[in-house]
Amino acid sequence: MAEVNDPNNMPPLMPVYAKADIYFERGEGCYLFDEKGDRYLDFIGGIAVTGLGHAYPAIIKALTDQAAKLWIASNIFKIRNTETLAQRLTDLTFADTVFFQNSGVEAWECGIKVIRKYFSTIGQPQRYRVISFQGCFHGRTLAAIAAAKTEKMVGGFGPQTEGFDQVAWGNLNEVRNAITAETAAIMIEPVVGEGGMKVAPPEFLRDLRATCDEFGLLLYFDEIQCGMGRTGKLFAHEWAGVTPDVMCIAKALGNGFPIGACLATGKAAQGMVVGTHGSTYGGNPLATAVGNAVLDIIAKPAFLEDVRRRSDYFEKKLDQLIVRHPKIFTQRNGKGFMQGLICTPLNTDVIKELREDKLLAVSAGENLVRFLPSMLVTEAQIDDAVAIIDRVATRMAKA
Repeated sequence: MAEVNDPNNMPPLMPVYAKADIYFERGEGCYLFDEKGDRYLDFIGGIAVTGLGHAYPAIIKALTDQAAKLWIASNIFKIRNTETLAQRLTDLTFADTVFFQNSGVEAWECGIKVIRKYFSTIGQPQRYRVISFQGCFHGRTLAAIAAAKTEKMVGGFGPQTEGFDQVAWGNLNEVRNAITAETAAIMIEPVVGEGGMKVAPPEFLRDLRATCDEFGLLLYFDEIQCGMGRTGKLFAHEWAGVTPDVMCIAKALGNGFPIGACLATGKAAQGMVVGTHGSTYGGNPLATAVGNAVLDIIAKPAFLEDVRRRSDYFEKKLDQLIVRHPKIFTQRNGKGFMQGLICTPLNTDVIKELREDKLLAVSAGENLVRFLPSMLVTEAQIDDAVAIIDRVATRMAKA
């Protein structure tokens, strides 16, 4: 029988999260402070959102300066901040055009619409299906859960949205065998987030690009979690030296302020004409003021080089923990400041113990504990986090 809530004892806030009994009151850099004043080292970052940490002065200034001037104007008018951010993103990437949304999954859905509209525009409306990969996660809308196909997400929500064909992670033969006359695109996270922090090998991304070119498909990258500098490149696919036709981003683009973006080539977006898409709040002056302030910092080569240096240090420290605690940790997955340890005990138990010692981490697939610190985390803070993990693993091994 399906799990249900007591309809006579329903809390005001819909209980779809298993919440820890902590109320955080403020944040500063890599730390969160609860109502009692206790300090926690935050290696969740809103799940890869606060790439520049909490209360970053330049971000606060951009938000408050804009808030004093204009929060929103309808998208039927031009918005200077929005146009500036779009221009900067196209200058920095493969893309020719950008549409802004309020969240990652909205940006992802926009990408699906871009893909379908492209094939309709070129006279091939029968091509609408998208190939996805096992373990993927693109959000919680009906279409996004249909792409992921995990029972936990689709169970009880009725017939799945049509148009998604799933194949095994990293299996090019399965990808090619799944292509039909109805296939429009191949979609992948260059570094998987919720599915276990797996890194797509550069040669696999290059093979997907070649396959799309061979069959006339579009290549769609979801960089909602792995983009915006987190891997040490502005976008994770840059490590492979390939470019997609469509890409969705969000999370760290706003450092906590809700914003997402769908980027596309001019070819892919040729069907997105007036009236085909829209958003009441997407690209509002507040959000894009913050996005521009974030980009001022993370797009600098020196910043990304420093991310690579410090994240390499973090990787080495995590690898040492595996050697030191083989009964607790079996493998490290991830790249840059997007890291995880596969556990022998339940990952939720490990996370609870880490939280008791004032380190915040979050779970992912493959029984993995996920670490997503600010990209400004220092080596000293990394050492503090590793010392806590070491202490917890020692304690759990003795239990």
